[in-house]
Amino acid sequence: MMTLTYEEICKACNGSIISYGKTETAKGVSTDTRAIEKDMLFVPLVGERFDGHTFIKEAQKRGASGALVEGGKAIDTKEYEDFYLIQVKDTPTALSNLSKYFRDKFKIPFIGVTGSTGKTSTKDMIASVLSSKFSVLKTIGNFNNHIGLPLTLFNLEEHHQFAVLEMGMSALGEISNLVKIVKPEIGVITNIGMSHIEHLGSKANIMKAKMEITEYMNEGNYLLVNGDDEYLQNLKGIDTPYEKVFFGLSKDNDFYPIEVNQDNGYNITIAFEGENYIFNLPQYGIHNVYNGLAAIWIGKHYGVSPSEIQKAFNDYSPTKMRMEIIEINNYRIINDAYNANPDSMKAAIDVVSNLKGGRRIAVLGNMLEMGKFSEEGHRIVGSYLAKSKANMLITVGKDAAWIAKEVIKGNSNIDTYIVNSNKEAYEKLSALIQADDIILIKGSRGMQMEEIITFLQERS
Repeated sequence: MMTLTYEEICKACNGSIISYGKTETAKGVSTDTRAIEKDMLFVPLVGERFDGHTFIKEAQKRGASGALVEGGKAIDTKEYEDFYLIQVKDTPTALSNLSKYFRDKFKIPFIGVTGSTGKTSTKDMIASVLSSKFSVLKTIGNFNNHIGLPLTLFNLEEHHQFAVLEMGMSALGEISNLVKIVKPEIGVITNIGMSHIEHLGSKANIMKAKMEITEYMNEGNYLLVNGDDEYLQNLKGIDTPYEKVFFGLSKDNDFYPIEVNQDNGYNITIAFEGENYIFNLPQYGIHNVYNGLAAIWIGKHYGVSPSEIQKAFNDYSPTKMRMEIIEINNYRIINDAYNANPDSMKAAIDVVSNLKGGRRIAVLGNMLEMGKFSEEGHRIVGSYLAKSKANMLITVGKDAAWIAKEVIKGNSNIDTYIVNSNKEAYEKLSALIQADDIILIKGSRGMQMEEIITFLQERS
């Protein structure tokens, strides 16, 4: 946990102290008064519908020893006796600057993970593998933006030997701002897909945004990229100051499996220090093999043994709403409702198609942030689903209806229903569920598709 004097905080934030407190040191940082603990620094953020400055007094009551104050905010310092107030130009920038100052105190390897899909799972697998031998800090959930990443860094402790950090973006320049703080010695790019294409306009721009992870990488640093990705393949043959490692299923890559077999997940045969080792990855979906390859390479690079890597895979469990298996009565739900884009939709469809059981039912919601590419993206998913082993499709939302229309056009054997809400999807599903059914629930975060699962659990 961050422990800094208020003089240090003021210097790191390029601020000025406008009120002095009696506690000279801040222990931890929070942007949420509900999470304030004794002697924490409170950083008020300003949004469209809220202003955290209105909660500074509440933060003081809950035990905070000081707060940042954005320039231009009317604060009566007389109301804050024995409480530090540091005025800064803007609180998000101050938060970033403070986290950079704190991060620079740690001379440990920092690993950054980005990509259109699979960031969280890959980050979690890498952290799991390294944790089998070392003390590791990792991004919790998807705290991967200009607020979440600094808050993660404030949890660094002296015992940590590695930090594995997820880096997200929705526009050019955002990852650049994150790596300015972190300066990773290893960067990982999982793939280039259509996530956030509404804001970036093209896959070429998405590639450009993801490559910002390399801006502070030099000789002795590594960039791991999915060498099977059509965009990332273009990095082959390009001279860089850092070393590139291409991983994937193709033998054209630097790091690839000798053999991959499905058995309680996947058995992956890897050449490891002159011998062939079989790693069992008990996860669904070939996309998880890619995640596992990145984790194995990094583990091997830092001296983690094959047995330690296997134990990490055995102990690994995915973050909630990411290929999460839920048993309800006599049927199974694949809860992949955290987010969705065409690539992750296709990966989820593959998982359901390869599972053994009864009927395969896909309940798919809108993929958001697609902009002018929305119809094309949804139709791509529909065309893919029409060729799968799915038996039934329920789409939720206006844009997702394009998935249904493509399925109806391409495969009349898939029973297809179009609804407008999660409640309607539940009602339709509830009337149709049979024993041994396998049900995929997936859509963008804004669709909150997990509501359907809650309805089904309450019904049971």
